[in-house]
Amino acid sequence: MLNNDTIVAPATTYGHSSLNVLRLSGNNALFIAAKLARLDFNSIENFIKPRIARLTKIYFEKGLLLDECILLYFKAPNSYTTEDVVEFQCHGGSFIAQNILQECLKLGARLANPGEFTKRAFLGGRIDLSQAQAIAKLIESQNANTHQMLMRHLKGEMQDFCEDLRTTLISFLAHSEVFIDYADEELPQDLLGNLEKELQAVLKNLNALLEQSKNKRMLFDGYKLCIIGKPNVGKSSLLNALLRRNRAIVSDVAGTTRDSIEENFMLGGHLLRLIDTAGIRESADVVESEGIKRSLEKAKESDLLLVLFDGSLPLSAEDFQIIELLKAYKEQKKILVLINKTDLKMQLDSKVLDAFNPLLLSLKGDLLSEDSLLERFKLRLEELLDTNQKLESLLLVSEYQFQAVQNCISALKSSLNPLENGELELFSFHINEALRAISSITKPYEYSEMLDAMFSDFCLGK
Repeated sequence: MLNNDTIVAPATTYGHSSLNVLRLSGNNALFIAAKLARLDFNSIENFIKPRIARLTKIYFEKGLLLDECILLYFKAPNSYTTEDVVEFQCHGGSFIAQNILQECLKLGARLANPGEFTKRAFLGGRIDLSQAQAIAKLIESQNANTHQMLMRHLKGEMQDFCEDLRTTLISFLAHSEVFIDYADEELPQDLLGNLEKELQAVLKNLNALLEQSKNKRMLFDGYKLCIIGKPNVGKSSLLNALLRRNRAIVSDVAGTTRDSIEENFMLGGHLLRLIDTAGIRESADVVESEGIKRSLEKAKESDLLLVLFDGSLPLSAEDFQIIELLKAYKEQKKILVLINKTDLKMQLDSKVLDAFNPLLLSLKGDLLSEDSLLERFKLRLEELLDTNQKLESLLLVSEYQFQAVQNCISALKSSLNPLENGELELFSFHINEALRAISSITKPYEYSEMLDAMFSDFCLGK
């Protein structure tokens, strides 16, 4: 149910800008706007008409002019929250917006909780849960691919997917209940066999959705990009060059980096979590050994490996250890191999690395120049990130949706054995679990839906 109180909150961040926007939503939104504008509430709709912008003077409680701003009124239910909504578009800066907010609070509004406008939109039937989650993610969207997928959710594609699946599961449930209650009637003899085939098809589609979503999850959460290599190959220098600041200590002393350093980095619309790790080598130092252990763990968790080799030295035992690591991960992760220090005499046998199509790099000189090797490396990295990122299939976009689909799959798998053994009461129980799980993504499942399907699909003459 919707609340009766009226909420207010800034819709833009306070700061140096030409405009700020505040929103009121609730039964008293128009009344509060009338009070602020010193207008007669009984005739305010003659002055402020729905969806027509009006330049209006706004006053402090004691009658002093606060601002002259644009007032927009959205009459229920034709608003985002499905309630009366009033929007103030005032001048920028913090003083005016904060004082309009305070005046609204004095007149009976309360400060909205985080996400409460969208919560009211959901409770009012304006959007479903999948669209509400898409809105939350859209604000955090960092690239075109995620934006495209979230807009598909907003248009209702996830709602349609869940609705189709709900219809199928309700049909399973209806057939099962009919078979239980009307076993003596003339019902299709192959009913249970057909149910199992359809159930297996549903499981196949859900598992495909889950797997595709896991594989593309980094588009929403950001790529974990781990920089690995033996000591003194330039890992920390590369981190600093990408961030354009001296984030990591650079030293000729082996073992300077003893723990992982993590920083966010944007490249071509992709959010990257850069991880600089301790140099991989054999070490008797307890602290350094722990750092190396963590380096290997970070490499295992990462989506993309940036691997550095020192071109001025022959390949060492540590290098070959890293090459074996790359072979193990070649089919699982994106890998970009870099040969650093190419400004010095080349001693490394690059043929050993030909399978990884290495890129030459020199972390010296004018690193910020468009013609520098670093810029060419960035282009190569961006191309690697863009590979196979076309989003043709619908994807799950939140942990909540992942959990719901996993619970649905688990319940459907649990229903298979009772179905094969003719234990239809237990089969129906698990189908109900699956229905509740998938319905939690969009809207709750009601028992009456199964009854409707049950009595519409069969002419039982009862």
